[in-house]
Amino acid sequence: MGKSRVYVQRAFRSKQAKDFDEYQLWLSLALELLGKAALANIHSSLVVDPTHSTSLFAASGVIISTDIKTIQAKTLYERLGHLSKYFDKSVKDFCDAISLRRNAELHSGELPFKQMRLEAWEGKFWHAAQIILDLLQSNLEEWLGADRAKAPIQLVNEAAEALQEAAKLRVVQARDHFLQRPKKERDEVLSLSKNKHAFHYPKIFKFVGEHEWPVDCPACASRAFFAGDLFAEEVLDENAGEGGLEEEVEKSYGAEEFRCPTCNLHLDSREEIEAAGLNPDYTEVEVREREHEPEYGNC
Repeated sequence: MGKSRVYVQRAFRSKQAKDFDEYQLWLSLALELLGKAALANIHSSLVVDPTHSTSLFAASGVIISTDIKTIQAKTLYERLGHLSKYFDKSVKDFCDAISLRRNAELHSGELPFKQMRLEAWEGKFWHAAQIILDLLQSNLEEWLGADRAKAPIQLVNEAAEALQEAAKLRVVQARDHFLQRPKKERDEVLSLSKNKHAFHYPKIFKFVGEHEWPVDCPACASRAFFAGDLFAEEVLDENAGEGGLEEEVEKSYGAEEFRCPTCNLHLDSREEIEAAGLNPDYTEVEVREREHEPEYGNC
């Protein structure tokens, strides 16, 4: 966490000097370190290379060498996705992209940052940083210092407002296009949609989620669908079913993508889904066979 602060301060000095390539480079490094701080805040083993025994010992508190290896940025951002519903595919893709540009800057003859306009990525960067800081129960003011945080906070707010307005406009456009279709056709497709499930529409989602569930489309009112990941589960009854051989479990999912096959409305982040007035959270109760621990065979 301390090193990420050092790097983000170097980034600000580069921006003040109008060296925007170096500004992006230091920010990309600061973001990766911030993410690793969030994982290490849970346990050190989450940031070390699991194939490197010396690093695993260090994560367990036993230092046998100073040669410590940590996970790659791609793995880091995948793991952060399990900790925050807001670190969704769109945020992860942005973080992966900036880490790839950083690698190209450091390890090739390319100049990937030279081609990037600040307005194309800066708001997304501070948005991603804020999500990670939330995991650390911190904020931009604490990470950057109150004076330095003013501009990024403004950027985050502007980016969030732009995203919300774009999502709302997408709903309005999808509704308008749907209403332009003949009434008979609209009634037919609405009726047909009520009996459809997500598996009836192969490759409907870009996001490969753990679960899909139906929802009413905010644009055309037909049956649409969410795709999301499991975030939590709670055992409600350990002795369900006949003979107590099953357990009742409540599973909680968070949506990361919305798709309506009827009007083609597509929302691809949690923020866009919320901006459209939809609830991205979903729970269902499942009864499953209990897993029994094998007996030790003590005499």
